[in-house]
Amino acid sequence: MKIYKSKTWQFEVSGIDGSVILFGINIFEYEWNNTGESVLVEDPIYHQRFKFPVYTVNIDGESHSFVAGEFSNCIWGFYLFK
Repeated sequence: MKIYKSKTWQFEVSGIDGSVILFGINIFEYEWNNTGESVLVEDPIYHQRFKFPVYTVNIDGESHSFVAGEFSNCIWGFYLFK
């Protein structure tokens, strides 16, 4: 019997405000829609925990979900559900 890991929000990328490539595009050039949900995530470097909102974004007619928030002033972290 094969056992599958359950999906979780996993760190994908970090970068400076206004310039982060996510889903192959600069995510800051698109409108983010807050879902009203939030999740606990961990900074991959300093292991600090954050409660960040879940967003959706529409790219070329396709909806994508992600979690994002500022680790520190103008430094953003992004997480994808994998």
